[in-house]
Amino acid sequence: MKHLRYFEALARHGHFGRAAEACAISQPALSLQMKELEDILGAALIERGTRQISLTPLGESFAARARDILRAVDELAQLGRAAQDALTGQLRLGVIPTVAPYLLPGIVQALALRYPDLDLRPREAVTRRLIDDLAEGRLDAAIVALPVSESGLVEMPLFAEEFLLVRPRKDAGKPVPSSEMLREMRLLLLEEGHCFRDQALSFCKMSPSVARDMMEGSSLSTLVQMVGAGIGVTLIPQMAIAIEAGSAPVTVARLAAPRPSRMIGMVWRKTNPLAAQLAEVAAAVRAAALAGGAGSGHDGFDLEPEGGLPKASRAESRTP
Repeated sequence: MKHLRYFEALARHGHFGRAAEACAISQPALSLQMKELEDILGAALIERGTRQISLTPLGESFAARARDILRAVDELAQLGRAAQDALTGQLRLGVIPTVAPYLLPGIVQALALRYPDLDLRPREAVTRRLIDDLAEGRLDAAIVALPVSESGLVEMPLFAEEFLLVRPRKDAGKPVPSSEMLREMRLLLLEEGHCFRDQALSFCKMSPSVARDMMEGSSLSTLVQMVGAGIGVTLIPQMAIAIEAGSAPVTVARLAAPRPSRMIGMVWRKTNPLAAQLAEVAAAVRAAALAGGAGSGHDGFDLEPEGGLPKASRAESRTP
């Protein structure tokens, strides 16, 4: 089993150094383990290059079977946990980047109180990576924007939230642009791979090919700072407003109805023996999120119906 786990890590990372680090062993030790595995099989699994490794045709097939076996072994171990009254042990929870900074602290605290023997292992990554890690058994559950439309996953909605318009403070009080008008403005977007980018493009009815020529940022914080510098405007989820909008000279406005929004939910494999416990965890996550103001319309700012600065900030902006 040890050989399988090491080989799966090497196949996933494509590099002895990164795989060794992921497995918490030395690179020479990993190389020796792979040589032993090839000797046992009597065939080569790996083509060793100067910088990267590649898998032989047999190695590709072996890697797929190894993932299936490791996932089945992990699920067998979870059967015992499923029979216990309280959830214990590790819980590997993935969270998308447009949720993690704003909800994860409250979620960690809430789960620690409810499940004192739970070892929560959060991981932040874009949706596609989280779904792949779920399918391959490297995660137990993930908090993402729904739907993900994967037949092997359970989807549990947690809460819905709006997208809000962030623009430079000098634009406070101006009419809020429509989705059609946004297409003509310099709209700042997250880089490709973020589902929030795709949702913003969908609201503005913009094609991905057009969006490639637009300015991009790697995080919502970067986008808001760029707006504060007068570079353009952006859309960010409601849960991010309290943290991000207070860090730059920007104004926040609600868009006209029908307002853009997203549904945040938790997903896990249908075959996971901990499905019942994960449903309870999802309910606890939802309660913690709502207690923190997610999805409730409370975002830490007193927004005007037609957009503009929070009232307190508007008064500050008039102060000489």
